[in-house]
Amino acid sequence: MKMNALIKIRLKALLGGLLLVITQLGFAAPKIENWVTDSGLQVYYVQVPELPMLDVRLTFAAGSAHDGDKAGLASMTSSMLDKGAAGMNADQVAEAFESVGAEFSTGSARDMAWISLRTVTRAEQMQPALASWKKIIASPDFPEADFARLKKQMLIGLEAEKQSPAAIASKAFYKNLYHDHPYAQPQNGTEKSIQSMRIDDLKNYYKRFYVVKNAQLALVGSISRNEAEKIARQIADALMSKGKGAGEKAPEVPEVQPLPKAEVIHIPYPSKQAHIMIGQPGDKRGDKDYFKLYLGNHVLGGSGFTSRLMKEVRVKRGLAYSVYSYFIPMQENGPFMLGLQTRLSETDKALEVVRDVLRKFQKEGPTEEELKASKLNITGGFPLRTASNDDIIGYLAMIGFYAMPLDYLDTFTAKVNKITRDEVIDAFKRRVDPDKMLTVIVGGEEKHKDKVKDNAKENSKAENKTLGKEAITEKKPQK
Repeated sequence: MKMNALIKIRLKALLGGLLLVITQLGFAAPKIENWVTDSGLQVYYVQVPELPMLDVRLTFAAGSAHDGDKAGLASMTSSMLDKGAAGMNADQVAEAFESVGAEFSTGSARDMAWISLRTVTRAEQMQPALASWKKIIASPDFPEADFARLKKQMLIGLEAEKQSPAAIASKAFYKNLYHDHPYAQPQNGTEKSIQSMRIDDLKNYYKRFYVVKNAQLALVGSISRNEAEKIARQIADALMSKGKGAGEKAPEVPEVQPLPKAEVIHIPYPSKQAHIMIGQPGDKRGDKDYFKLYLGNHVLGGSGFTSRLMKEVRVKRGLAYSVYSYFIPMQENGPFMLGLQTRLSETDKALEVVRDVLRKFQKEGPTEEELKASKLNITGGFPLRTASNDDIIGYLAMIGFYAMPLDYLDTFTAKVNKITRDEVIDAFKRRVDPDKMLTVIVGGEEKHKDKVKDNAKENSKAENKTLGKEAITEKKPQK
C-alpha cells in the first residue's frame, strides 16, 4: 500500500510537471481570418496545411428558439436536408458523398442549426463533394414520403422518452426554468406540434432562416486564402439561388429573466433511483463573468473526481455514482445546472448535501490550492482541445455565431490564468443564488411529495430563506 501511494504521488507530480511545461511553453492558437463576401456572408477561415482535408460548416440562427408555435420545426427542417435535393433522392444524396469519401451532416440546437461537410482536398474528390453540398443548400426537396416517415420516427421517439427518466427530467427542467421563453421549447417538439406540422412549414422555415444574412461560414483545412474566398462566394451564391436573395437576420432571442423564487418539481416515476436536476439561468456567450464562472465551476462540479461535489456526494457519502455541475452559455443566459442520480431512499439526503456544497462554495469560493490546480488542468489540456480540424471548426463556428473576438483561442489560457480567487467569489455571489434554484426530481411514487415538501420546509428554516418555503409542484411525465 505504501509503495502504491508513493507511485501515485510521483505520477501526480510528473503529470503536474508536464502540464506546467506545456503551459509555460505557451500555446500557438490557430490563426483565424475573417471577411465578408459581397453578398454579406460572414466567413471565418483557418488554414491547416498538415492534412489534405477540408471541413466546411454553415451555421444559422435557426435553432428551436425560432420554432414559434411549432415546437420541433428547427429539428425537423435540419433532419430533412439529406432526404433529397435537386432531384436526387436520399439514397442518391448519400451515394454522392460516399463515392468521393466525403461526409455530410446537419444538426440543430436551441440557438442554431448547421450544415457540415468534410472532404479530402484532392480536386477529383473535393470538387464533386462541394458541388453536391451546394445542391443541397440551394435546392432541398423536402420530399413528402420522407417527411411522413420522419414524423412517425419523431413521434416514436417522443413515446420512447416517456420511459426515460433522464429525458423526462430534462424537459421538465427547461420548461420550468424558462417558462414562456423560447428556450423552454422541447427541441424535438411535442406530439401535438409534430402531428400538426406540414411540409410547407419546413420549406418556409428554410426559406426564412437558411439565408446569407443569417449565416456564418467556417472553413478549416489545407486550402489557400484564395481558394477559401472562391468557395465562400460559391456557397453564398447557392444560398441566394431560387430567388431567395440575401434574406434577413433572425430576430433577437428575448432576454432571460431570473427565477423569482425556489421551486421543487417532483414527477412520480416507477424507478429505484431518483434523477435530480437543480439549476437557474446562468450566463451567455461573451458574458463578462464567463471565465470566472467557468473556472469556479471547474472546482465546484466540472472536474470529475477532483470536484467538490464529487468528493462530498460520492467519495465521502456514496450517495451517487456521478454528480456534476456546469454552465451552458447560449445567446441569452443558458442554464447553470447541477445533476445526479441517487437511490430513492437517499433523495433528501443527497439534495441536502448538494445544496450545502453549493451554498458554501457560493459564499467562500475555491481555496487557492483548488484554483491553482484547476487553472493548470484547464490551460494544460487546452491545446488538446484544438488539436484537430474538427475541434477547430467547432470553435470557429462558435466564434462566428456568437460574434466572439478573433483572438478568443489566443487569449483563452491567459484569461483563465489571471483570474483571482476573489474574482471567482464575487462572480458566484452575484450570479448564483442558492435560495432561488429550480429542483426537478423524477422517480418514486406520489407519496414522496410530502417527504420532499417537509425537507424543503426544514431547509428553508435552517438556511434562513427570505422567500419562505419552496414551492412544490406535482407534475405527470410530459408527453
